[in-house]
Amino acid sequence: MFLPLHTTRVTLRSFAPADTAVFAAYRNDPEVARYQDWDLPVTEAGALEFLTAQQTVARPVPGDWVQIAVEYDGELAGDVAVGLDPAGKQATIGYTLRADRQRLGIGREAVSALVDVLLDQLDVHRVTATLDPRNTGSARLLEQLGFRYEGCAKAAAAVRGGWEDDDRYALLREDREAWLTRPTGPPDEVALVEIDPSNVGAVARLATHRTQERFVAPMAAQDQLGGHIRRPRALLSLPRLRPHRRAR
Repeated sequence: MFLPLHTTRVTLRSFAPADTAVFAAYRNDPEVARYQDWDLPVTEAGALEFLTAQQTVARPVPGDWVQIAVEYDGELAGDVAVGLDPAGKQATIGYTLRADRQRLGIGREAVSALVDVLLDQLDVHRVTATLDPRNTGSARLLEQLGFRYEGCAKAAAAVRGGWEDDDRYALLREDREAWLTRPTGPPDEVALVEIDPSNVGAVARLATHRTQERFVAPMAAQDQLGGHIRRPRALLSLPRLRPHRRAR
């Protein structure tokens, strides 16, 4: 049992029937629902039935999905979901916040606490999440926790009668440990360097976060044409780049 789970500002807890009205309201909010896949509208009767079934949840269950309430400032602010594979070693997570509780950092705080419990207490090996490619706020949340972008599955998510692209993210225990212990201060030195055969391999392995690629292009792999190395466009942005950790 790990619920309730308290962080600095939020509490992860089991749902209660008293949450029904707020739950149904934010699930029906177009701003909240537009990148999600639940059927609309969400009726209060349907919400009550769903939450009643979830009110005894105390921890994730292998082979099943559970929904967990996120409480902030004494109110229901949203929810997180966890699905475990039958062996309990791989988890898929989801998260939803009310529109008026977004952009406060509480989603990141709640998901961070959940991920740490999965990896550290429940011995989960790998945590995954999927999202609509247009949902950059959700992608940034995952990036801020150390998740790795693994690609886009085209027309892979069935959403309200259609098929949508699905961005895939994942996190291993060693990824999380490396992320939490990474240097976070300013660099001791920043210098522009010429890219030549001796360093082009290291430069090519650098990568931006997925959501930063609009501003900083990933470094191109070594490309030798006629004996000459093509200089990547993102040379001036090297101090903003981070190493890319490959999946094992």
